[in-house]
Amino acid sequence: QVHLVESGGNLVQPGGSLRLSCAASGITFAIHEIYWYRQAPGSQREMVASIRVGGSTNYADSVKGRFTISRDNAKATVYLQMNSLTPEDTAVYYCYARQTVGASRGREYWGQGTQVTVSS
Repeated sequence: QVHLVESGGNLVQPGGSLRLSCAASGITFAIHEIYWYRQAPGSQREMVASIRVGGSTNYADSVKGRFTISRDNAKATVYLQMNSLTPEDTAVYYCYARQTVGASRGREYWGQGTQVTVSS
């Protein structure tokens, strides 16, 4: 079975930092593009950051300069370092993986999410 398990969500004060982790199992992690999405109450799910197999990254304008996505293929884990957090960052953060090659290329997996709350 494929599992993507997010962790690290917490309550944090404005201006604070958190590091989210997404640990993958049941997939060949190194051939997957990984994304972080978030969904605030009453809002659509938004792509926050992505990292490709080769390590290139992209960020939503709203988090650029504050968030950093990275991956550790040996640990089959992706991270999202979040700095200078604001109440607008409050959301459930989801890990998403997409296979890039092989017979199952294009197959998608979602984690169950981890709650980030930036208090005001």
